[in-house]
Amino acid sequence: FRSSFCHLPLCFLLFLLTPVSFLCAEPMVQKHLESLQSSCGNGLETGALQRLTNLLLVEGLTDIQQKEHDILQVETTKGLPSTSKSIPLEKLFLPLSKLSIPPRISVTVGVAGIGKSTLVKLFVCSWAKGEISRDILFVLPLTFKELNTHEKLSAEHLLSSACPHVPAGAARTLLILDGLDEFKTPLDFSNAAVCTDPKKEIQVDNLITNIIRGNLLQEASVWVTARPAAAGQIPSGLVDRMTEIRGFGAAEMKDFLDHMFLDNRDLSSQVLQHIRANRSLHVLCTIPGFCRIAGSSIAYFLKHSNDQSQEAPVVPRTLSEIYSYYFKMALSGDWLEKPREALRIEQAVNTSKKLVGSLGRLAFYGLLRRKHVFYEQDMKAHGIDLSLLHSCLCTRLLLKEDMPASTAYYFSHLSIQEFLAALYYYTAAKRAIFDLFVESGVSWPKLGFLSHFRNAAQRALQAEDGELDVFMRFLSGLLSPPVNRLLSGWLLLQDEQEGWRSQAVDALQGCLQAEHAVSWRAVNAMRCLQELQHTDTAQAVEEALRSGTLAGMLTPINCSALAYLLQVSDVCLEEVNLSSCLTYNVCKRLLSQLLFCHSLRLDNNQFKDDVMELLGSVLSGKDCQIQRLSLAENQISNKGAKALARSLLVNRSLMTPLSSQGKQTPEQVATAPGPAVGASWPHSVSHSLQHNSIKEDGAAFLAEALLTNHRLLTLHLQSNSISSAGVTALTTALCSNRGLLSLNLRENSISREGGPAIARALRSNSTLRKLDLAANLLCDDGGQAIASAIGENRALTSLHLQWNFIQAKTATALAQALQSNSSLVSLDLQENTIGDEGMAALSAALKVNTTLADLHLQVASVGAAGAQALAEALMVNKSLQVLDLRGNSLGPAGAKAVANALKVNRSLRWLNLQENALGMDGAICIATALKGNHGLTYVNLQGNLIGHSGARMIADTIRSNAPDCVVDV
Repeated sequence: FRSSFCHLPLCFLLFLLTPVSFLCAEPMVQKHLESLQSSCGNGLETGALQRLTNLLLVEGLTDIQQKEHDILQVETTKGLPSTSKSIPLEKLFLPLSKLSIPPRISVTVGVAGIGKSTLVKLFVCSWAKGEISRDILFVLPLTFKELNTHEKLSAEHLLSSACPHVPAGAARTLLILDGLDEFKTPLDFSNAAVCTDPKKEIQVDNLITNIIRGNLLQEASVWVTARPAAAGQIPSGLVDRMTEIRGFGAAEMKDFLDHMFLDNRDLSSQVLQHIRANRSLHVLCTIPGFCRIAGSSIAYFLKHSNDQSQEAPVVPRTLSEIYSYYFKMALSGDWLEKPREALRIEQAVNTSKKLVGSLGRLAFYGLLRRKHVFYEQDMKAHGIDLSLLHSCLCTRLLLKEDMPASTAYYFSHLSIQEFLAALYYYTAAKRAIFDLFVESGVSWPKLGFLSHFRNAAQRALQAEDGELDVFMRFLSGLLSPPVNRLLSGWLLLQDEQEGWRSQAVDALQGCLQAEHAVSWRAVNAMRCLQELQHTDTAQAVEEALRSGTLAGMLTPINCSALAYLLQVSDVCLEEVNLSSCLTYNVCKRLLSQLLFCHSLRLDNNQFKDDVMELLGSVLSGKDCQIQRLSLAENQISNKGAKALARSLLVNRSLMTPLSSQGKQTPEQVATAPGPAVGASWPHSVSHSLQHNSIKEDGAAFLAEALLTNHRLLTLHLQSNSISSAGVTALTTALCSNRGLLSLNLRENSISREGGPAIARALRSNSTLRKLDLAANLLCDDGGQAIASAIGENRALTSLHLQWNFIQAKTATALAQALQSNSSLVSLDLQENTIGDEGMAALSAALKVNTTLADLHLQVASVGAAGAQALAEALMVNKSLQVLDLRGNSLGPAGAKAVANALKVNRSLRWLNLQENALGMDGAICIATALKGNHGLTYVNLQGNLIGHSGARMIADTIRSNAPDCVVDV
């Protein structure tokens, strides 16, 4: 047999790789190539296909991809790719490195409507033109639509029928199997009989499993495309390479809509503006197939929004409203790209109702049987008149593909089948007396619409794979007043839903009362309520989330509402703050939904180690998208730290900060890593464990994780008790770790014994940028060890040694290091008694150093002599921008020295001389010095015993001399 793929023969021989004599002997090969090349441009616009030239390289399917509906996958991941790794289309079948081999089995996955078949067509056309994969001699593109027409086939017959030029066992052959999700028989690799005879005819599903296993056509490469759930049928051990088609980025969505409305760019801009204003809609429009439907519907709404002869149209916000507009266009023939057909509404209704009903029955029972491709016998079995399928209505809803053996029919998008199925069920439920889910019609009686609605809700709730989720949303949406107004007179009776709506709400809410964990089916039930225009529950929870009053509110139904809001609410867009409102049981109930939050704050929830066990299991999963996790002010000890560390060992792709701070400072927020707009959200974690009870054993567990996880960026463990033993374990890991950028060990009882361990890490580590050791007990011994390492380190940019009982010896050692160090930008030595001796040493270093920009010396026992040394350094230093000398004893003499330096210095921007006993004379010196200084933008002279009148005079003087400088007096 021959494939109807692209309406061209199955196999094409690349003439550049084949002897000329062979080509001359086979003129049909040249004809095939010419035919293929001439058709390559048909329907393949370059702009629309640019997205397909780079595929995402993935390591396997996530749980949600294998178990959930395509729409839910996109909604949950917010349309963002799960990986940043990509592979160009031209390298799809090449080795990834010089040491690897080409993949034999490649699988490309993508949700419905993402462009899998378009990708195959693009590849085949590019290959036939000699643009890519020139090492492949034969390409055989097959679709599972056509394989469905055969009961038995042999491997030899498959090849010879496809292309007579393919010799048995030919190498450099690529077999493309497009659309596994459309195959009529699930692949069963466990029970499939082994076949190694290429001449033996066997069941087609067994043929496919034996080809993939390598029992047949061992020399051929195989490329399978499928929706994610269908791809899960193939054991991961048999797949050499898995790729994924990404959805639209922002620019691609705009280009796509511009192409849809080529003659009306203003309309394109309005449609895009409407899509962007609706977060849920915007996410779904990353799928090209859905974007086309939504774009058409919104454009239709905009076209009729100013029509005074009609009732003001409903702004389409929900899925049901979008598809109702689309079907109204289909029924009336009122498409934007052509004039409206001259057909009275009554005539359109009469000619379309029966056809829609028949198509709806086909769609509904096809959905139950997981069947998405239909043939002539299926159409006739459901009473569909094939002669009517050429109408405008059908060409928009149902696509036809002629093949040599038969004709295949399939809905233009999976969601079209689901909407038609819901329309059929809605209509049939009003008069049916038996369970509509039983196709034979034999069941216990079910009378009345509401009985059937409850049955559908229960079946959707019990479905493990979400196959009925979108169907149920549409069924609920048909009960909403806006949808009824749109379709009344066409497919619905006006206001007929009023008698059922409130009871349908009760039925859906009844599905949410269970005490067990919030499932995806429960979240879908909340989406059904939104489609039904019942928003009270979600709005109440959203307001509590916004105001921080969720404590005590999280009943089972409110937990489902919260899980729904995690996906759609703007309140949760930047950060999900669930502090002071969760218990162990509520956290357990929400756990499966929390792992898709990018930034999650769970502070002050009295969590103990048992919650850490739960969270650890979440962080270990492939689906986890948490980037920042704050667990400050809980009751987490070593056991909890171990659970979190274990997740880092298992999931080595975690790459954002592991933090112990409760609230980030503005500096930390500004420097915190995050994905760029349009980038993927990598698996990443930031733990905030402030004021917990983690000791040396917990630190050792985290250190073990750092030995293997090289993508964690920040580790904050502030205000715990890891001690010197804990810091020794962590710094030992740092000797080999090449990913950590920031380490916060503030207030952790680290004594002088921890200094040498930290020093060893600083000598060997070349990635750490920030080290915070404030409020520990390092003393001069520990400080000097660290200082000596700073002289050798070339990576650290920020060092905090505040309040560590450091004195002049450490300051002198740091000064020596600064004379050779060229990376340190910020040094904090506040609340250490370095005295004038230490200040003099640091000042000498500042005359040489050209990189230090921030120097913090608050309460450092610096007097007039130290100020004089510092002033001499400021006269020559050109890098220092921030100088904090608050709480020292500079006095008038020190102020005068600093003032003289300010007349010369042009780099200093921020100066704090608060509480330095400057007196009136010293303050005047500083104020008058600013007349010639054009760099200083802030100066603090508070607490210097100059009185109210003196303060006013000083402030006036500074404003006069330096109007751009802010002064606190």
